[in-house]
Amino acid sequence: LSTMVVPGSQHKLYHPPEGLQKDAHVPDFNCYLELYKKSIEEPDVFWKEVASDFYWKKPPTGQILQYNFDVTKGNIYVKCMEGATTNMCYNVLDRNVKDKNLGERVAFYWEGNSPDHREAITYGQLLGQVCRCSNTLKQMGVRKGDRVAIYLPMIPELVYTMLACTRIGAVHSIVFAGFSAESLCERIMDSQCSILVTADGVYRGEKLINLKQIADEALEKCRENIPVETLSTPCRVPCPDELRLPVVFPVVQTPWDAACDVCWEEVMGQVSEQCEPEWLDAEDPLFILYTSGSTGKPKGVLHTVAGYLLYTSLTFKYVFDHQPDDVYWCTADIGWITGHSYITYGPLANGATSVLFEGIPVHPHVGRFWEVIEKYRVTKFYTAPTAIRLLMKYGLDPVQKYDLSSLRILGTVGEPINPEAWHWYHEVIGQKRCPVVDTFWQTETGGHVLTPLPAATPLKPGSAVSYHHIYTVYTVFRGRVKGRVKEPRSGMLFTYFKKFPGFYVTGDGCRRDKDGYYWIAGRIDDMINVSGHLLSTAEVEASLTDHGAVAEAAVVSRPHTVKGECLYCFVTLKDCREFNRTLVDELKRQGKIMRRVLRQIARNEKDLGDLSTMADPKVVEVLFNHRCETAS
Repeated sequence: LSTMVVPGSQHKLYHPPEGLQKDAHVPDFNCYLELYKKSIEEPDVFWKEVASDFYWKKPPTGQILQYNFDVTKGNIYVKCMEGATTNMCYNVLDRNVKDKNLGERVAFYWEGNSPDHREAITYGQLLGQVCRCSNTLKQMGVRKGDRVAIYLPMIPELVYTMLACTRIGAVHSIVFAGFSAESLCERIMDSQCSILVTADGVYRGEKLINLKQIADEALEKCRENIPVETLSTPCRVPCPDELRLPVVFPVVQTPWDAACDVCWEEVMGQVSEQCEPEWLDAEDPLFILYTSGSTGKPKGVLHTVAGYLLYTSLTFKYVFDHQPDDVYWCTADIGWITGHSYITYGPLANGATSVLFEGIPVHPHVGRFWEVIEKYRVTKFYTAPTAIRLLMKYGLDPVQKYDLSSLRILGTVGEPINPEAWHWYHEVIGQKRCPVVDTFWQTETGGHVLTPLPAATPLKPGSAVSYHHIYTVYTVFRGRVKGRVKEPRSGMLFTYFKKFPGFYVTGDGCRRDKDGYYWIAGRIDDMINVSGHLLSTAEVEASLTDHGAVAEAAVVSRPHTVKGECLYCFVTLKDCREFNRTLVDELKRQGKIMRRVLRQIARNEKDLGDLSTMADPKVVEVLFNHRCETAS
């Protein structure tokens, strides 16, 4: 983080409630400082204690932790629990069922898009379904190291499939079930997946998304992109089979290709509920998840087994102060890293009971979130500032209909939360008694990096944390994934550590106040955070210039009352072309694109500073005259 210290701070401090501190894992600030000091000064001792709660088929043979973040001293690397063997699925399921006797505990309360569709799934039932899915994948030829693409809505089968992959040593690549056929194809091709698991379709609110149709289009694009020379080789090429899942209620007539499509219900009923786990090396790949890249090409982030297990379990336990009687709900989609870490792996590693939610905040009514909290007596609630700002608009009436007294801790993720939304969340939803843990982290880190601890940290509305609360992240390999997934790709690694040797550069800027609290200011590269999801300006610009009338395009961000940021696009037309109705104002410009200036124009800031490097500074006046206000 690049930091700027500001002289003063007028924000009120909100101290942890005493009732929460009594049984907390980290009950006060001094206790936190002791843990933090131990993690920095004795990392092997610290992480060995964390690892002792999990099952290792073979213990580590050397240091628990080894790493180099300094590019001037050689290749960047992270090694955690080197020499050890384990299995993620065994640790989050078998260990809880067999060693901790939690087979009858509910792992997930699944809540469908419609409030009438719901299911309680115990740890024992979850283990059985995962083993069935594991055996199904093995029957289809999936082996250790193979990649499996998953394109599913938020239904239990999504969890079954991802855990089945980890059980047999396959690497899952989950694609958000809202992405286009092009995006799905690109991710399948890049990671060379051999199986695609999808569904007929899904309703998101009242909108029907035909997932199978999109998947078929993606597979056709994959086939078109397979090099001819690979077709004659015996190795598996990215021309996946499909494993189709039934949805909870009928959607549309499903297109079917008997040559490659396989029905989930048919194959799952033919296999055993017993499946021995594949024991994996600590640094074997666990999953690939794609995130937007500043070059316009998504980058595949590869997380490995041991470090990810330890870090997600530890951060879930401490940040949400997990207790045995909790009902925890993270409203994210598993298609994003938040869902991987804090719906599936982190909670299950702690034997937690969670809500798995398929719906949206405003369907079938604007009180849906609060209805779900009351229904399941949710104690820990984790959502995005975008959702909070959206629900604020509907006022108090939808909230006051429901009993939210079960809540103990609130959390936010995906983007900085503005103080106004923080206060509403704390006062209306948390009823002034629930601390708000504002978590800062990334797909690349896999878990929380900056965050308060609910019983230990005084809070400032809108601030991620005080400077003491910086976790040291040891757990992730990062890299563009191409071909076999065995080693991190050093090219992408280098970009994170090149600017400041010895330090990981997040790409986000912040300011620090006189009390040492950090205030995240947003991206310092060409990425835009819209509703908690990073968009590449290069990718959007490339899309705009695909239009036949557009010669050039530039994209910057501007504030948005609900989404935090929104896109503000500048386009230059080709000669003799005119804007149609989809393009609001005519704008012609020439010379160098200066995103700094364009960002200030988008925000209507008149003081633009030095314009001497522009080929034609007069174009600035034209841009202001044609400035669009509709994005406000």
